[in-house]
Amino acid sequence: MVQDIFSGKAETGTAILGRMLPSLLYEAHRNYPNDNALNQPVGDEWEAFSLERFKQASEESAMGLLDLGLQRGDRVALFMESDVYFCIADMGCLIAGLVDVPVYLTYAQESIQYVLNHSGARVLFTSSLAHLRKIESLLPRLPHLQCIVVAEMEESGEPLVVPTHIEIQSLDRMREKGRSRLEADHKALGGLLEAINPHDLATIIYTSGTTGQPKGVMLSHENISYNALTAFSGMSDYRPGAGGEVVISFLPLTHVFARSLHYGFLAYGSSVYFSKPETLSRDLGMVRPTIFASVPRVLEKVYTRIREKTTQLTGIKRFLLVWALRLAASYRIGEPIGGWRRLQLKAADRLVFKKWRAALGGRVKYIISGGAALSADLTNIFGAAGVTILQGYGLTETSPVIAFNRPGRNRPGTVGEPLPGLEIRTASDGEILTRGPHVMKGYFKDEFMTREVIDTEGWLHTGDIGEISPDGYLRITDRKKDLFKLSTGKYVIPQVLESRLVMEPLVEQAVIVGTDHKFCAALLFPEQDALKALARSLDLDAGEGVGALVCRPEIKARYQELIERANEGIDPWSTIKRFRLIPDQVTIESGLLTPTMKLRRAQLRTRYAAEIEAMYAEADNDTGHDMADLAPSVH
Repeated sequence: MVQDIFSGKAETGTAILGRMLPSLLYEAHRNYPNDNALNQPVGDEWEAFSLERFKQASEESAMGLLDLGLQRGDRVALFMESDVYFCIADMGCLIAGLVDVPVYLTYAQESIQYVLNHSGARVLFTSSLAHLRKIESLLPRLPHLQCIVVAEMEESGEPLVVPTHIEIQSLDRMREKGRSRLEADHKALGGLLEAINPHDLATIIYTSGTTGQPKGVMLSHENISYNALTAFSGMSDYRPGAGGEVVISFLPLTHVFARSLHYGFLAYGSSVYFSKPETLSRDLGMVRPTIFASVPRVLEKVYTRIREKTTQLTGIKRFLLVWALRLAASYRIGEPIGGWRRLQLKAADRLVFKKWRAALGGRVKYIISGGAALSADLTNIFGAAGVTILQGYGLTETSPVIAFNRPGRNRPGTVGEPLPGLEIRTASDGEILTRGPHVMKGYFKDEFMTREVIDTEGWLHTGDIGEISPDGYLRITDRKKDLFKLSTGKYVIPQVLESRLVMEPLVEQAVIVGTDHKFCAALLFPEQDALKALARSLDLDAGEGVGALVCRPEIKARYQELIERANEGIDPWSTIKRFRLIPDQVTIESGLLTPTMKLRRAQLRTRYAAEIEAMYAEADNDTGHDMADLAPSVH
């Protein structure tokens, strides 16, 4: 049976089609002149790029790339920091009719080599010679590569060893050549722009993937421009231009989420300040943004730091924070608030919540959350503090937004309403399907996989399980591949328990397992600073190392309490019966997280197979308990 098809209502925005990405720059340049449009971090400050300066740099880069002998449709890789120079390289490629291929800085060497060779990139941009040194050993194995363009050339040290078929030049030098071509042929630029079609391939974004080799997602100019412009049209209170919104950008532009937002901010002439996760706390106070985008893990960490303070404060300060946290935890966005409750929230705001907002710069209008599931509790808690979080949902393959919560139409626990101009429905098994101008052109050089995810009617199968309310709000319940079945036949959704656990200050990551077993178990990766603080509070030697601390009965008992709290209200078959404390860190570098902070479950299960099997072996040997009714226990 065909399920109901939903699309965005008129009040959620306007579908905008037929646009080329460079046109967003040119229209903003005409309509919203801004001397501080893009701001490059330099030490503790920022260097401002006006829209005029950015346009000129992009045009010169476009002509400079063509001076290298590139032809329309050739691929150019970007191994760069997420900053103004990335944006210049990107826009230069788009103006020149080239296809850029962003490469994650955190990729393993093998993955970088695969992406560069699979895409056939002829030119590679790097941010600096230091970045180039990271991949120096790969250069002899990149037969397509002809030139490397370095954005900031200054560096001393040992000479680079570069194969003779690869030229290295600075971005400044390439722009000089482009400038000469523009001066020699004043019509060249207009010809380039006229040659671009909305359906031309703009970029190939290789998905980080939780398993296997990355797949190259082919996105057109219209895929991304429709997505960005239509999404922004749904934010009715967005203020364009130099006197409007101020944005801080710290997510990787190699990912489609930050990239699509970049084009939206550019189209509206907003002031964007580039930052990094490691300097974000400082930069928020300096930039004082009105809007920024985040992944849920960053917001979870902000909340856990707030909760940690309850163990550090004493007296009236601790009392007030605990009271405010309880008040926030019971708040529900959209529900009516009684008079007494309203007075309490006003008092909490004056005494506690305003400090939370100050830590975010003091004037945040809303935070856009994407890339992974966000807890409804977190949305409500921040909402009580006057910080609006708008959660959205999408895939690289959908450019990326499928649905999102708009200001004034925010419903925690959902990912909002779909964009106007696209369609969504659920399949008989609950999988979310979508069709429209946001769906990719396909996977690069992989027609088989393209046909696997896009059916003959044009529906893209997302691999996510969800449900759509009668009024069109989408709720994601799980990742199709992440669902697992116990030996009892019951299905388990791991994210519910995992999201509860990672909101605990003592837990950095949590992984629920149990495929083909009688019950669920958990691998818990402690937040190591919080663990040491706990050890000190228990009069243990915090210096003896994480590996020793996780074996301490006192420590295990405290984590046992967290497990019991997470299990509350969960279906009995889904509760955690055993767990292991793992004294490691789950990082991108370790290969256990994707660059977008998603768990690589298969790799985690493989790496910690011995620990997982030990939990179940111990339970099998525990003859004093019926396995179906095991109480949570620590081992």
